[in-house]
Amino acid sequence: MEAREIVDRALDLLLAQDMAGFAGLWTEDGVIEFPFAAPGYPQRVEGRDAIAEYMRGYPDLLQIKDFPVKVVHQSVDPAVVIAEFQAVGIVTATGRPYRLRYIAVITLQDNRIQNYRDYWSPLAAAEAMGGTEQLNTFGGAVDA
Repeated sequence: MEAREIVDRALDLLLAQDMAGFAGLWTEDGVIEFPFAAPGYPQRVEGRDAIAEYMRGYPDLLQIKDFPVKVVHQSVDPAVVIAEFQAVGIVTATGRPYRLRYIAVITLQDNRIQNYRDYWSPLAAAEAMGGTEQLNTFGGAVDA
């Protein structure tokens, strides 16, 4: 698969709430990084199994219904793409609408995600979810 296809597949799996399938897109030693994570939240999750465990509770927190904005930029390195997207859905616990923009720098290896650096705003996510209590239930990752 090409990088754009992998991004499309990842977002489709989030829409389907298939967290095991989502984690399965990573290499065995793949990594998710959150450079803007709030203090006390993980800045890095390493390994496919750890990513699967980390993402397991995602549907209990957030139900993504659409990605109405999605742009994938190919970098000069064919293994690296930059994905810009907006997630729209519902906060599971409150029923509140959810809308947030994301930027991810994704590095591939052998048609799998090796590194996913997620540049999202924890403050905007907390506000969209109804406060930091909701954000705390998921450890800081509320996106793709």
